[in-house]
Amino acid sequence: MRRTKLIATLGPATDAFGVLDALVAAGLDVARLNTSHSTREDLERRLAGVRDAAARAERHVAVMIDLAGAKVRVGEVAPGTVLRVGTAFDLRSAHCVGDTSGACVTYSGLAEDVAAGDRVLLDDGRLALEVTGSGKGVVQTVVQVGGPLASHKGVNVPGVRLGVESVTPEDANDLAWALGAGVDLVAQSFVRSAEDVTRLRSMTGGSAVPIVAKIEKHEAVTNLASIVEAADAVMVARGDLGVELSLEEVPVVQRRVVAACRSAGRPVIVATQMLESMTQAPTPTRAEASDVANAIFDAVDCVMLSGETAVGRDPVRVLETMGRIVSAAEAVAVDHPWSPRLAGTADIAGAVSRAVCDLARDLELAAIVTATQSGATARAIAAQRPAVPIVAITPDERIARQLALVWDVRPVVVASYATIDEMIVAAAGAARSAGLARPGDLVAVTGGVAVHVAGSTNLIQVHRV
Repeated sequence: MRRTKLIATLGPATDAFGVLDALVAAGLDVARLNTSHSTREDLERRLAGVRDAAARAERHVAVMIDLAGAKVRVGEVAPGTVLRVGTAFDLRSAHCVGDTSGACVTYSGLAEDVAAGDRVLLDDGRLALEVTGSGKGVVQTVVQVGGPLASHKGVNVPGVRLGVESVTPEDANDLAWALGAGVDLVAQSFVRSAEDVTRLRSMTGGSAVPIVAKIEKHEAVTNLASIVEAADAVMVARGDLGVELSLEEVPVVQRRVVAACRSAGRPVIVATQMLESMTQAPTPTRAEASDVANAIFDAVDCVMLSGETAVGRDPVRVLETMGRIVSAAEAVAVDHPWSPRLAGTADIAGAVSRAVCDLARDLELAAIVTATQSGATARAIAAQRPAVPIVAITPDERIARQLALVWDVRPVVVASYATIDEMIVAAAGAARSAGLARPGDLVAVTGGVAVHVAGSTNLIQVHRV
């Protein structure tokens, strides 16, 4: 059974009848709703569609809303606009329709933040400008790399910290809707510091929804350790990261982020352009297959598809292909090259998590079953990358869905139990129902003597099914 989780972005290509059911059947673990390219009606329809498809398949599929964040974009641009190398091009803060002489941007403070010599990249780096001067709401540039420019394309200024807010009013509105609609995870775009994550968390009103910090700004790379500590999970968002940094730095930063998350016990996602060619082609390139496999060899929790499923020609085929590549890589990644003593686990629950993984290896257990109220113990065990499958039993449907993000955790919703004996019976039954244990097999059960109390894990029992 596949241990790394699959995330797919929903979009127009997944709206066709039967596609969501087919994605769930193909192994979808987390559905991503991208607010940058969706109306509220789109979000509501796709959320309901995922919930219905998961219910029909009797699977726990999480829904993650991806907040647009403070991405600077150009405004409306006249059709057919093409920038020529060596020509002047102004970026203005006032409203206008752009043409070959200039365009307007969504951030009014750009002229105050940049200086002569800075590079401005448009459309994910496809176009490049050099700043020659700025003032009074206008940035003067000269085109270094030309090409066609369309409306609403992104604007990046590598190496320059822009004074944009970390959470926009639109983000706040989308967050309020998402929390009310019961979305399971929130991805935060353009995180620059731990304070950005803290601010978003303060806006959740005490909700326990996990926050996924997206690493896609150069400031985030500088502040990586504190961001990992502040967030519940982290995504290597290689699209904007590849514009903010030089291309050769991106794979190096990816490995740094994955290593930092693994050491801290945080789930980590690798995303963007993993099977990009399958947006149009029926098969990926060999390089793309290797890219996915290398993420598996680094023991990431999830790999994510973006435009490949949102607007691609065959979303289901893409997800199936991703699943096959992941499974093939996992088959040879039997032993991970290192298994760190994770930071932040110098407590009883952390020690129990490490100990149960040792038992799994020494006793050749069929599975580890953890009884969890918040999902924390299941995540702690998964962070150790044990050799056997992890079953998380919980009475909370939402916790079960949130655990769909975590490496190898198979969530099972069980009826409430009142005693340790009832917990053990429920755990053994869950291992059997998940197809991971047969009569006579040994499983290790973890939980708390104070049942139904989050953070009370202090018990390991080896149980013969």
